[in-house]
Amino acid sequence: MPYTPGEVAGKLGVSIDTLRYYERIGLLHGIARTSGGQRVFSDDDLGRIGLLRCLRDSGMPIARLRRFAELLHDGEDAAQQRVELLAEHDREIDERVARLRREQERVREKIAWYRAETARRKEAP
Repeated sequence: MPYTPGEVAGKLGVSIDTLRYYERIGLLHGIARTSGGQRVFSDDDLGRIGLLRCLRDSGMPIARLRRFAELLHDGEDAAQQRVELLAEHDREIDERVARLRREQERVREKIAWYRAETARRKEAP
């Protein structure tokens, strides 16, 4: 089923400007166009854009996102390279999550300290 840019934007929660940007920087290859020049997206395009958004939202830098898009464009010959790139990104996500958990623990310790301090002050004469 073909989708207009507006429909894609609505379905995926991205702006039309983001779609244009992705196409301009080479993340989207081969988007079909109507005879009037309007982009028309397929279900496969939606899946690809959704994956690119996931990778971007999970912190993948644009340069690596471009590399991933190139590997997608290269088809099955690049499948192993895509796996390696995604595995590397997954490891980086694990590291960020672990760092955030440590930082969260420190924040929770501070919350507990302030709550205890507030309770102590209320009990003091």
